[in-house]
Formats: sequence, C-alpha cells, structure tokens
Amino acid sequence: MLLELENVNKSFGSHHVLKDVSFTAKSGVSMGLLGRNGSGKTTTIRVIMDLFPADSGTARIDGKPSKQFLNKIGYLPEERGLYPKRIISEQMSYIGELRGMKPADAKARGKLLLEKLDAGEHYKKRLSTLSKGNQQKIQLAIALINDPEIVILDEPFSGLDPVNAKILKDMVLELVKENRMVVFSSHQMGYVEEFCDDICIINEGKIVLDGNLRKIKKSYPRDRILMIPENDDPVGLKKKLDADAEFRSFVTNSLVEGPGCIITLKNENDKNRFFHSIAKADLGIDSLRVCEPTLEEIFVEKAGGEHETV
Repeated sequence: MLLELENVNKSFGSHHVLKDVSFTAKSGVSMGLLGRNGSGKTTTIRVIMDLFPADSGTARIDGKPSKQFLNKIGYLPEERGLYPKRIISEQMSYIGELRGMKPADAKARGKLLLEKLDAGEHYKKRLSTLSKGNQQKIQLAIALINDPEIVILDEPFSGLDPVNAKILKDMVLELVKENRMVVFSSHQMGYVEEFCDDICIINEGKIVLDGNLRKIKKSYPRDRILMIPENDDPVGLKKKLDADAEFRSFVTNSLVEGPGCIITLKNENDKNRFFHSIAKADLGIDSLRVCEPTLEEIFVEKAGGEHETV
C-alpha cells in the first residue's frame, strides 16, 4: 500500500497548524514521523485518519481518499483511551466489533495478540489492575485487533521497562516483515533510529526533511573518523597520531571523546589512504569507523530553533 499526503493544510481558527505537508510512506517500511511538541505530528495523523478534515490538500491511500481505508488502519494514540474498570476481553471484543469484526473473531484475535505480547494471563482482568507497561501492551493489542495493513504508533514505548520494550520491538519488526506499513512517532530517537528506514521531520507545520535515513546520513560530510584503541587509552593514541608526520598530513584536528579519538580529515576522499596508513602503523586499534550524525543530531539541526507551541 502507498500512503501519500500532498500539500495538506490545516488551521484551527487563526492558527495555521499544517502548511503544505507532503510525504509518502509505503508497505514493508517503517517511517518515523518526528517533530517537537506542537509541531503538527498528531494533527497530521488525525488528518490521515479523517478525524480532522484537511482545509486543503489530500491524504490518499493507493490513490483513494484515506477515509475509505479506516478499517485497515490500526492506531495507538499517545493519549490512552481504554476503560480502566472494564474487563480487557470485553474491551477487545467491543473495539473489534466497531472495526467490523465478528465477536468470536475479535476474541480469538485478542487472545492471540496478548499471548504474542506475553500478556495472555491478563485477558480476563480489569485494565486498572495492570502495571503501566502491561496496560501499554493491551493498548497495542487493541490497535492491532482488526489485523490492520497500516499501523500508526504514537509514542509506543512510553513508560516501558527494557523487557517489555523488547517484546514491543519484536512485534513492530514482525509487522514490517509482514509487509505492513508502520508510521512511528516518538521523541525517543534511539528507537526511531533502530526501527525506521525512512524519516519525516515536521517543524512548525512544515516538512523540513524526509527520505531514507541511511541516505540522509551519508549525505553529511564523511571526514570525521572515530578510532577506539585496544588499550583503552585514547589520550595515548591521540599523542601518537599528533606526533606522526604522515598522519598529520591527513588530519586537520584530533580530539579525545569518550573511549576513543576522533580525527578530522583534510579531505574526506583520503579516507582509504588514511585507513591503509593506520593498518600499516599497527597502533592497536580495536575499531575504526566514519562518524555519522546521529538521528538526534539531525533532528536538533532541522527542528531545534525557536518553536511556536500549539
């Protein structure tokens, strides 16, 4: 399936929230929709789901208005909305029926999902009796109750401990392997970087960057090299590099950062020659790699300026 937003605009009163928002997402790919608080992420999601009509522009799935595909979308909102005092199985059956499922099918699907999320024992419990992490797993299971082809996850890892986070990660990876479309919104850049092939950064209602994350990273200068010494002595490694005339001919700057030494090449096209010289020098290097910007650094660069709160 192909999701396309084209020149979407949305205002609330005099406040223009979305400004010609355009991007695409496709099945079998996880896309990170990123932005600061109030940037327009949630409004974009709600336009896709036809909870808010766009003032202008279109949201299409396979060339048709997205509202025609609502029963194929599973949505985990940031604001949780289940009934804390009701039995979980009843809520799963109810939501399934709202999505067009037969009660028996909804119950069977709910049991299966909870077992996959290591939460099967909670099927007959009240939501309020569960920990925050287990409540989050119930929320995800209900988002997937109708076996959707498009899954929109808004801050899915909020409040999860590492064990439950891994269970959720495995579920997300399985969805992508099943050729579903996953739109993933989170402030936790580590998870986005781990999961997402594509990213779309929205800032003050405008798309400021989108595309394949790997290609975006490779578009940045590749002239910084991180070297980790085997002897855990990056200061000693820096001294050796600074004292060697051959290495100085390649390098404009060197500094110690954490367990390693980062050098900046005079010319990024000299990388292979520099690597060859390092190999010949036998300096006891444990690892050596090009320093790419992290997703967090890219995000701060593109969306880190003054920001208007919605």
